[in-house]
Amino acid sequence: MATQAKRPRVAGPVDGGDLDPVACFLSWCRRVGLELSPKVSERAGGRRTRGGARAALTSPPAQVAVSRQGTVAGYGMVARESVQAGELLFVVPRAALLSQHTCSIGGLLERERVALQSQSGWVPLLLALLHELQAPASRWRPYFALWPELGRLEHPMFCFQEPLEEEEDEKEPNSPVMVPAADILNHLANHNANLEYSANCLRMVATQPIPKGHEIFNTYGQMANWQLIHMYGFVEPYPDNTDDTADIQMVTVREAALQGTKTEAERHLVYERWDFLCKLEMVGEEGAFVIGREEVLTEEELTTTLKVLCMPAEEFRELKDQDGGGDDKREEGSLTITNIPKLKASWRQLLQNSVLLTLQTYATDLKTDQGLLSNKEVYAKLSWREQQALQVRYGQKMILHQLLELTS
Repeated sequence: MATQAKRPRVAGPVDGGDLDPVACFLSWCRRVGLELSPKVSERAGGRRTRGGARAALTSPPAQVAVSRQGTVAGYGMVARESVQAGELLFVVPRAALLSQHTCSIGGLLERERVALQSQSGWVPLLLALLHELQAPASRWRPYFALWPELGRLEHPMFCFQEPLEEEEDEKEPNSPVMVPAADILNHLANHNANLEYSANCLRMVATQPIPKGHEIFNTYGQMANWQLIHMYGFVEPYPDNTDDTADIQMVTVREAALQGTKTEAERHLVYERWDFLCKLEMVGEEGAFVIGREEVLTEEELTTTLKVLCMPAEEFRELKDQDGGGDDKREEGSLTITNIPKLKASWRQLLQNSVLLTLQTYATDLKTDQGLLSNKEVYAKLSWREQQALQVRYGQKMILHQLLELTS
């Protein structure tokens, strides 16, 4: 995965003098209780990291190095010794987090809390970041020094939002926070570390064995490539991103159903069925059916849509008279990827036609994209954004072509 460093870099020396930013950051970590292993390399390093901390550790952290060497992009963390699953990598004390509550204008943000409310909860943190980035004496200045230049356009939204407990009021948005050290770690779908939350700290723990010299990867969540590039500025080339998806617009399925009509009465019946599905809140003009590598993420919606659009007219009349009621028994053949060939022939045909219409919306076909990816010289001439866009659409087309084969 070829990605780029993701943090704005503060101009000028940090912590006094022209010191190496990694050394300054590691020194800052120790001062705030975010202490990495004593054997962490002091050289310029890593990738998108969410650094290591040590706050009342019950056991020493695994040996890791913050480095640019041996990482997929930018700053990152590399295991200096073999790490076992379940081993503690580092701990970040909550006092080291940068949030609306810990910043130097926390009191002001709290007084204006009502005026700053938003559905996302991001406004207070953004104001805190703007203030701290411009404050010469900010306590997070060594942390900012690891960020990329502010003028670059590929900046990610790399804040964390702590999962809400079930009993918490989800009407109150969970405020995002910046997690120094933890945000050094790069993302992979097949990650080998995970961030755990507790009352006093955040703990980065290995989820699988990590051999010596291998990079330590966190997860930013189960994200398709289009989400990764939108939020973080990079993608995982096919087939690395096991969470990748492709969309089939809901109206495309309706268009495919209309293509199979021969009379005006048949077209009218398709629209009648569509209106019925809208009433059931299974489809919408702006919605999409989401197809994953191994499962259909919108299984209920797509199953119901195929059923209603393909059922005999008399059966549809009966269903409509029941106002969509009846038993909720799952249809023969669920919409897991492996079971798609077992669907009714009419369902598979409609789904296949919908895939074909979706593929027509791309400016290039799969063979053209494969040619670009296989020709290293041509690929290297593409801009960063062109390369990432190519990877996004190639992954989507591969999923759609897999679906096309299963419906044949």
